[in-house]
Amino acid sequence: MDNLKNKKIAIIGAGPGGLTLARLLQMDGFNVNVYERDANENARPKGATLDLHEESGLAALKEAGLMDAFMANYRPGADRTRIIDQHGKIVFEDNDTENREAFRPEIDRGPLQKILLDSLEKDTVIWNSHFASLQPNNGSWLIEFKNGNSAAADIVIAADGANSKIRPYITPIKPFYSGVTIVEGAVYSSATATPKMHALLNGGKIFAMGSEKSLIVSSKGDGSLVFYTGCNTTENWVKESNIDFSDKKQVIHWFKETFSDWDPIWLELFENASVAFVPRPQYCMPLDQNWETISNLTMLGDAAHLMPPYAGEGVNMAMLDALELGQCLKNNDFKNSHEAISAYEKQMLKRSSETADITMQSTKALHSANALNFLINIIGGE
Repeated sequence: MDNLKNKKIAIIGAGPGGLTLARLLQMDGFNVNVYERDANENARPKGATLDLHEESGLAALKEAGLMDAFMANYRPGADRTRIIDQHGKIVFEDNDTENREAFRPEIDRGPLQKILLDSLEKDTVIWNSHFASLQPNNGSWLIEFKNGNSAAADIVIAADGANSKIRPYITPIKPFYSGVTIVEGAVYSSATATPKMHALLNGGKIFAMGSEKSLIVSSKGDGSLVFYTGCNTTENWVKESNIDFSDKKQVIHWFKETFSDWDPIWLELFENASVAFVPRPQYCMPLDQNWETISNLTMLGDAAHLMPPYAGEGVNMAMLDALELGQCLKNNDFKNSHEAISAYEKQMLKRSSETADITMQSTKALHSANALNFLINIIGGE
């Protein structure tokens, strides 16, 4: 293969996928920069904890030589799961983390990001670089940012998430609406702010199901919790509902109305939420998506294969993409970058299509009348 180590590689987006790829490439002497729109690593709140799977997220960390750092930062016991019905009754508990066949450790997003950032060469990440446009430039690319800066790169990799601004340069294919909209909230100091829910959560995760709705609660290492409602709604429900999601009173009114047959215990979350609620309509890329490979432009993670979170695969897929793309770019059996990227995209599209299919089935099942049994069978049958 042409020596890609002499080429400048730009990764757009400093999420787990982009940072993992940067680490894997730097280990082999590649010239790589990561451009991130955030002003710094602490610019925005970090969402729920992540459970990493052995065959994907953990495999990437192993290849990156970061398992010791991971083991020092993960949260033992955070994968304890309680399945609870809408009346607050525990119907299934999965506390047997010692004897479980699959090791699926949980780690908060902040510590995972820090492990990856600390593994990179100094000044690899260029913060405050909000992507604006991409211009072809004699076989390479000129990247322009909203702050007026620009950068040249021979290969550009989009790791810029669900609303990727680079994806349209690769394909016009757009995601479809999954049928479910999430409303996200957070509670700080949950032990004192929401003592009943904190006790029920028990340092792990809650999956509550009933009347074709879901409520997922997740503890975090900093003593806070995050929660997500899931409801079957129209695609434009957020707009059509006229709810101001920064107004707690309006959101509580909506919750009481929509979850009227749920136990009042769940209301504790909404009454003590610390920040503005965030509505998130859930989208999925078509399962049969395909495009013509471009020799110097590709994508990974949600940019490539956005899907709802109801199979817990998002971050794992992104990190596995990074692992496989890194392996292809380093593989001297390929004649050039076009062959390497084509091989990566072929396997990534096949794998992500299968996962998206499972995810969509799960999304539908968890918001159906049989949700509790569906989930108990999945978790209990591991």
